[in-house]
Amino acid sequence: MVGTMTPIGALYWRASKHPDSVAFVAGDNAWSYRRLATEAEELARALLGRGVTAGDRVALHMANLPELAVAYYACFRIGAIACPLNIRFKTAELQPLLHQLRPALYLGQAQLYPQIAPVQPDILASNARFTVGGASERSGAQPWDDLFIDIADRSVPHDPDVNMPAVLLTTSGTTGQPKFVAHTSATLSAIADSFLHLGLDEEQIAINAVPMMHVGGLATFLGCVRFGMPMILFERFDPDALLDAIEPHQCSWLIGVPLMYAAIVKSQRMRPRRVDTMRFCLVAGDVCPPQLQQDFPNMFGVPLRSFWGSTETFGTFTFGLQPGPVSRPAPGTQFRLVDDKGEPAPRGEVGELLVCGPSVTVGYWSGPAQINAPSDGWFHTGDLMREGEKHELWFVSRKKDLIIRGGSNVSPIEVERVLMAHPAVCDAAVIGIPDVILGQRVVGLVRLADNSGKSVLDDILADTRATLADYKVPEWLEVVDEIPRNALGKIDRKSLLAMTSDPKIRLDG
Repeated sequence: MVGTMTPIGALYWRASKHPDSVAFVAGDNAWSYRRLATEAEELARALLGRGVTAGDRVALHMANLPELAVAYYACFRIGAIACPLNIRFKTAELQPLLHQLRPALYLGQAQLYPQIAPVQPDILASNARFTVGGASERSGAQPWDDLFIDIADRSVPHDPDVNMPAVLLTTSGTTGQPKFVAHTSATLSAIADSFLHLGLDEEQIAINAVPMMHVGGLATFLGCVRFGMPMILFERFDPDALLDAIEPHQCSWLIGVPLMYAAIVKSQRMRPRRVDTMRFCLVAGDVCPPQLQQDFPNMFGVPLRSFWGSTETFGTFTFGLQPGPVSRPAPGTQFRLVDDKGEPAPRGEVGELLVCGPSVTVGYWSGPAQINAPSDGWFHTGDLMREGEKHELWFVSRKKDLIIRGGSNVSPIEVERVLMAHPAVCDAAVIGIPDVILGQRVVGLVRLADNSGKSVLDDILADTRATLADYKVPEWLEVVDEIPRNALGKIDRKSLLAMTSDPKIRLDG
């Protein structure tokens, strides 16, 4: 296959040229490209039969089921906008999202539907709710099979506008209400094409255990179809099940967030499996702890390659060539690093990353035909980077997370990396506490190894002082049972700040 294809075009090309080849395996069922394309076409007709047209929103509320993949492609086929909902959200979190989306149809998973049931009919019509995996009149949702009643004679329109929104992906929302990131068929095509630079080829067999409600899981699915790479699709991430699948399926390619890899390493350490078929492992979504990047190759025989990405810009960067939070711009990506005045940051100096490229979001969706796009053509990421040799970019911090202590900038990522280098620290997070004199003070929260007591805190701080400038060293360390993280495994700094209101956490001034 040559040239760029839309996601639905790539699927139909595969179904015509390699109809019986395996697109993915889910549980004991192998799905061919022909089956995936056929079921997507049938569901597209069903959506039309239910009154869904181009530009209408379709809420998708499932774990990584085959039906979720079918639903995505069905939406792409008719120009409807696929709107995956976070499966970890509760009713109070879902209701405002649905109120803004006003979906024409809800396609969900029966076990998740109780969080949707209380939503008022004026937001989501009672007769527009369908679930896979069981339904009953009492639940308020109709069974999946009822979607396909009386659709035989309906024709499907051709060639939806590739520049109109095709999917709305919600941000993690740790700093407030989640936003809807709009991607078109054109940007999704570029995202799928970018996997050429992430180690994909037809000889690989991928594991897809990242939720497809997020960009990483969806992009992996689209990339695998684009390049004809079979994948093992996991409904939910389970480190034991994932490791158990590697040898029988000869899996060789994996993408995940640091939290997933930490669980995989722990599980493999407890019960080793054969994993010698693995060839390419990628970590994204957050800064990978240095110890994890050191431990992983010893167990799996391949490096854990890190790259930077976000819901808005996935596909603009590929993996770095050395350990650490380092990435390289993918072909077709333009980037700039700018200071607070918008002026170019000199090489080696920290600046906010601005990107432009074919896979960058067209903007944030706020209503039908309402897209808030970057005014200057550059997407301002809010991430602070510095440029190293050969255009490698090193992640420093989120701009909003940067701690300013007495006029000096402190990257929490840098301090966390030093804290986690201590053998007694399993996990760490650093935040800035407001202070009337200094502006902010640096505070660290650590999760200790099982055999470590609080007496080790002085030793941790001593090591930190030997590595970092004095103003970067935490003035206080607090032991916690867990570091709060969001659905993507990123540190939830808003929750951390709330934790510091505990009277046990004090600064001596």
